[in-house]
Amino acid sequence: MNIRKHIPNSITCLSLISGCIATVVALQGNLLWAAIWIIIAAVFDFLDGFAARLLKAYSPMGKELDSLSDMVSFGVAPGMIVFWMLSQASLPLGEIGRYIPYLAFVIPTFSGLRLAKFNIDERQTTSFIGMPVPAHALFWASAGYSLAPLSQANNVLFIVVTLVVALATSLLLVSEIPMFSLKIKSVGWKGNERRYILVVCAVLFVAFFGMLGIAGTILLYILLSIFNKRH
Repeated sequence: MNIRKHIPNSITCLSLISGCIATVVALQGNLLWAAIWIIIAAVFDFLDGFAARLLKAYSPMGKELDSLSDMVSFGVAPGMIVFWMLSQASLPLGEIGRYIPYLAFVIPTFSGLRLAKFNIDERQTTSFIGMPVPAHALFWASAGYSLAPLSQANNVLFIVVTLVVALATSLLLVSEIPMFSLKIKSVGWKGNERRYILVVCAVLFVAFFGMLGIAGTILLYILLSIFNKRH
C-alpha cells in the first residue's frame, strides 16, 4: 500500500476535525477557542494542498474531501459563531428574538454555494473569483471573538450591523470579483507585491490589535483584490 498518497487526505481530515471542534465550542459560547480551532483548520487546509503538490498525490477523492471539510470548518463553524452572538444579543427581545439567530445560517448557505461554484469553475485555477471560504471564516472568527462583548451595549444596533455585514461578506463569496491567491511560484518581489504587503500588514495588525487584526487583514485582502481589478 502506498502510504504517501493518503497523507494529504489525512491532513484534510485533521482540518475537518478542527472545524467540528470549532463548531461545538462556538455553540458553547467559547469564541476564543472557536477562533483558534478555525485558524488551526486553515493551517491544515493549507498544508493538505502543499502536501499534495509536494508528494504529487492528487486524487478526485481528495478534491471532494477538501470541499466537504471546508464546508464544516469554514462554513458551519463561522456560522455558529454568528449564531451564538445573535443569540446573546437577541435575549432581551422576547419571543421575536428567538428567531433572529437563525439568520446566521446565511453564512453556511453561501459558503456551500461558493464551494459548489468553485468546484465547477475552470477559471479559478491560479486565483479566485469571489472570496475564498477560509478567508471568510477567519474574518468571522476574528471579528466574532473581538466584537461579541459589544452585543449587550445596544442590542438592536448590534444585531442589524452583524446581519448586514454577514450578508455583505456572504455575497462576496459568490461575487465575480477576482481575488489573488497566496500561492507563490517565486520569492521575488515582482508579481508578489500584494502578497508581501498583505503578510507584512498582517503581522503589524495582529501585533497592534491582537485577534481583531486578522479581520483587518481580511478586509485589506479584499481591498487589494478590488484595487488590482480596477488598475
